[in-house]
Amino acid sequence: MTFQSVWRVGLAKVFVYALLALFLVPAVTCVFTRHAQSDQDARFVAGISQRIDAEKGLQPAEKQARKDYYRRNPPSTICGSTDPEAQEYRAALCEPFSDVWQFDLARKVSLWTLVASAALLVAVLGLGALAFADRALQYTSFVAGWRLTTWASAASLVVQGAMAVWLSFWVTAFFFHKYSPKLVLFVGFAVAAGVLVAVAGIFKRVQSRSQAVGELVSEADAPLLWRRIRHMAQRLKTEPPQHIVAGIDANFFVTEAPLTVGHQTLTGRTLFVSLPLLRILDQAEADAVFGHELAHLRGGDTRRSAQLGPRLVQFDHYRHAVRTGGLSAVVSPLLDLYRTIFEIALARDSREREFKADRIAAKLISPAAIAQSLVKIAAYAQYRSRTEDELFGRNERHGTHTLDIAGFVAQGLAPYAASDEFLQAMKTANVPHPFDSHPAMPERLRNVGMALKERDYGAIAVRAPAATWVQQILTADGIEQRLWSAYEQQFAQDHERSLAYRYEPANDEERALVLQYFPPLVFALKGGETVEVSIEGIRTSADETTVFWDAVKALEFKESSFGNALVVTHPEKNALGLGAKTSKIKLSGLTKEKDPFNAAVSHYWQRHQIMRAQQQAAA
Repeated sequence: MTFQSVWRVGLAKVFVYALLALFLVPAVTCVFTRHAQSDQDARFVAGISQRIDAEKGLQPAEKQARKDYYRRNPPSTICGSTDPEAQEYRAALCEPFSDVWQFDLARKVSLWTLVASAALLVAVLGLGALAFADRALQYTSFVAGWRLTTWASAASLVVQGAMAVWLSFWVTAFFFHKYSPKLVLFVGFAVAAGVLVAVAGIFKRVQSRSQAVGELVSEADAPLLWRRIRHMAQRLKTEPPQHIVAGIDANFFVTEAPLTVGHQTLTGRTLFVSLPLLRILDQAEADAVFGHELAHLRGGDTRRSAQLGPRLVQFDHYRHAVRTGGLSAVVSPLLDLYRTIFEIALARDSREREFKADRIAAKLISPAAIAQSLVKIAAYAQYRSRTEDELFGRNERHGTHTLDIAGFVAQGLAPYAASDEFLQAMKTANVPHPFDSHPAMPERLRNVGMALKERDYGAIAVRAPAATWVQQILTADGIEQRLWSAYEQQFAQDHERSLAYRYEPANDEERALVLQYFPPLVFALKGGETVEVSIEGIRTSADETTVFWDAVKALEFKESSFGNALVVTHPEKNALGLGAKTSKIKLSGLTKEKDPFNAAVSHYWQRHQIMRAQQQAAA
């Protein structure tokens, strides 16, 4: 997808929502107050005209003059008048909290809120544009936008919330001549809760930590590799990494942010290398990858990412808190708008940085080396992901001793590289990276001047290297063995847990596995009775009947002074054919355990729905 289409599709929706969030409530307040004031003015002028006409002793001309005065100065304008002659008039109508005073204030506040919202929108768009215009100012732009949008959203919630509370009283009072105290209290409490969430989120600090699964490679473990990295850094006139971490993830990256590896946190410059990828890259191809990563260090990319990353995490946590905080969600589109604009700016900058790093690597080693490394990395990453998806999708358990993901990938990569599926995938392939969105691989090849033919991709992907850097890492085999063992053990456990959701079960072995994760849960009821939630359904001891999950369409827990109950809506129609059939599971005495009971019902019913969906997809 091009950046132009991202602008058209991605921003259009969030921009409309932001406009509604900023302008809807004050615009409604403004329109309502103008309508109500016009009505008040008409009724006041009509009433005062009748009183003037009824007064005796006044000449017709004087009566007309007085009526003309009130027509020119109706209640909607008098509170803002500074005419000394209208002092008594103002005092009579504009006493604080009087109807006229309230409507006049509401109109002014709504108008100023519309003006402030427009200014805020312009500021947000301007800061977003600044992130596009000047890369060096991205951090400053984001911090300014972060502060502005968070405080502005909280202030907007306070002001618009006050308008909403005021409207909840006056709209019904004006149109229907009555009001609902419950409605006013409900809106008031919702506004107060939303404001609390928004303000608390501003002051909440979130710890941002980057983690990598791997092990440190000391200089004694790989002296030639360390020497090569330092030599390349010297040629690029940048400081080399202080740490090299080896892992089995299918990517390479550098970072200057604190990185947790095992039980220690590394600071300074860290280079992560993939041992499986180093086994398929020859030394020149790997050097090109190292040169690409070192170019990020030289260009200050990692330093900016280390600065900006924690701020982005903090801002995203605030957005999530506001979006899920009840009424505070009404101001989240403003935050989403700025974040979306900034994310597009970062993505564009990321593409430019990747292209530049590729060109530097091509100049440092060779265009062919960087191009071939891109093809090999993309091919390996895609086929490994495909292999893991296939293994995870199997419906039989994996023993950790039978997985051998690395072996599956090694054996299947060559046939995959010769397939039409591989050629199609490589047209849109990108090289995985934990921190950046990389451009598609064909674009990167063109960027370094290597117009590889599609038929050459497969041969490059399976070309065996003559010498690799992994051979120069004395601890490589041990690191891979430990990491693969832990990875496959976790993979098998996650797969087994997923099977507990997929199995119906159909036999004793499957049943044992499902019950391992979904054992029957029993909850005590009044009079020694119980209710049991199991993979079959919900069973009560009082009537010895079970409501099977297949007979459930919807569930609703209802509390009552006469005893709690679970209302079950069934898929079939009721006896009259006028609606869905329902039944009630009585839960008298279920008080303290109602939350665990509801959680269990939701969890087990979800399992059943997932299982049925899996069966239908496989049919």
